[in-house]
Amino acid sequence: MFRRSIPDDYGLVFRFDEPASRDLHMVFVPFPIDAVWLVDDEVTAVKRLRPWIGLGKATADTVLELPAGEAADIEPGDTIELVDG
Repeated sequence: MFRRSIPDDYGLVFRFDEPASRDLHMVFVPFPIDAVWLVDDEVTAVKRLRPWIGLGKATADTVLELPAGEAADIEPGDTIELVDG
């Protein structure tokens, strides 16, 4: 929130202890993002969130926020392996 943009190679990862309904909002975010919800590395949902008014909700134990367009080829059922680095 309150950023004007994000770099193309930027992403946020939110890890939680267990799967539950996780929601995202775009209040005070003036640019679109792609959101990806995961349970045990399997994609449960993908959504492009619009600036200021975007809302998304799905079951996840991990949520990814990526620059708009980065999740274009990701679909529910895909597997994403996150590597700490």
